[in-house]
Amino acid sequence: MSRIGKKPITVPKGVTVKVVDGAVEVQGPKGKLKQALPGGINFELADGHLVAKRGEDPGLAKFHGLARSLVANAVTGVTDGFKKELDIVGVGYRAEVKGKQVIFALGYSHAVVFDIPNGIDIVIDKQTHITVTGVDRQLVGQVAANIRRLRKPDPYKQKGVRYTGEVLKKKAGKTGVK
Repeated sequence: MSRIGKKPITVPKGVTVKVVDGAVEVQGPKGKLKQALPGGINFELADGHLVAKRGEDPGLAKFHGLARSLVANAVTGVTDGFKKELDIVGVGYRAEVKGKQVIFALGYSHAVVFDIPNGIDIVIDKQTHITVTGVDRQLVGQVAANIRRLRKPDPYKQKGVRYTGEVLKKKAGKTGVK
């Protein structure tokens, strides 16, 4: 039996959970999420706790912990939300938000325009620090990865878009001929 799957999920005050056929709907102060479940996995709500239950098929064991983690992330998302932070490093590299778009200057011959998806908020501090927030953990992580992909950090000069606190290996580059 999955150790993660056995853990009950505590439902905080102000959060309503509905177990619908094949999905769990979670609504809280920050928003509403509907998490689809793998077949054969069900949830029971009792005493303010959600418990993942699986059928008799031994092939369902691999989805037990996954389903519990997905629903726990939905509960956390509607109460606290999720956040990813990125830094832009490089001379002249910067970003600014205009409406539902982010305009990046990343050393290319043209500005890069990034459309902000629904359910995501992007805040830019000092033109070089980006904060991506939202209720859906998967969407926040994917948007942050898409922004990083616009200009990956260079291994030689360390310029580009990186996660805050990300440690990069610096390569030496060419050595002079003697």
